[in-house]
Amino acid sequence: MHETTIYNRLPVLRAERGLSRQELARGLAINYQTIGYLERGEYNPSLELAFRISDYFGLPIEAIFSRQPFKPLSEEIYALQQRKEEKKYAR
Repeated sequence: MHETTIYNRLPVLRAERGLSRQELARGLAINYQTIGYLERGEYNPSLELAFRISDYFGLPIEAIFSRQPFKPLSEEIYALQQRKEEKKYAR
């Protein structure tokens, strides 16, 4: 069976909240090494773990995990702002 790479924003989310891998692992009741494996893409989370991570951060799963690489958040925010400006001037 072919395994798909699952990309994630765990390092960004940890940094935003000032969490170490150990702190996040304690909050999720998993081994801290699992966080490292997830962040490096060496391990795909189970569905149950993905939901726990989603609940922990208060974000939808698709905001944390994706089958395609994430664009940098700054690029996404900039694109959103550009679209708003274009709509404003299109009126």
